[in-house]
Amino acid sequence: MSAFLAVYLREILIFKRRLGRNLASQAIAPLLYLLTFGRALGGSLVVSGHSYQEFLIPGLAAMVSLTQGFSLAGDINVARFYYQVFDEIQAAPISRFAYVFGETLAGLTRVIIAVLIVVILAFLFGIRLSYGPLFWLAIALNGFAFASLGVAMAMLVKSHADQSLLTNFIVTPMAFLGGTFFPLEGLPQWAQSLLYFLPLSHAAHAARAAAFGQTPNVSDFLILVVSCLLFFSLALWAVAKAKA
Repeated sequence: MSAFLAVYLREILIFKRRLGRNLASQAIAPLLYLLTFGRALGGSLVVSGHSYQEFLIPGLAAMVSLTQGFSLAGDINVARFYYQVFDEIQAAPISRFAYVFGETLAGLTRVIIAVLIVVILAFLFGIRLSYGPLFWLAIALNGFAFASLGVAMAMLVKSHADQSLLTNFIVTPMAFLGGTFFPLEGLPQWAQSLLYFLPLSHAAHAARAAAFGQTPNVSDFLILVVSCLLFFSLALWAVAKAKA
């Protein structure tokens, strides 16, 4: 068995053991967003020719791909600081690439499951959109990027308590400013220029275009691919630093 598959299967077995709790936790936030932002506040709003609920779903899917991908860092921290799993990984014949790739694929699996839950909830709410290959490509690239970033941050923090700081400074601002709940065109030009560098902005833009039956911009996918390579390389460096 390839080394990365061993790392991947370990994480999936842990996820499966907690499947009920994991699915419930993945469903509660999208459900609340749909009930509050979608149904209660946005029932009569129209954004770019679509109802606000239709506008919200692709952005919500992109946001979930960020939060679920990055949440991998929390589990790695627990395994690293409390169960010394990373010490065992260091002693095993597993390369840095295999470890990071296995963990990142596990995070991507969580992302796909979580976004499927969003799609199912949208269907139950009567929201009909197109979920073709380009929609899932945008979600997968964003999920891979932030799962890689999650691995990197898990290796760089000095304690499990520091993880909440990373979430507050990285995940929360991106989740609300990445074009998930409102169109970025309504912001000042300087703010749009800053938010252009957030991968989530491009994931939400590409997923929304695909969901509306349009062709996403190639530039959105190029920036997501660059983000994947950058964050994955950062994860490789962080693992090497943690092993030193």
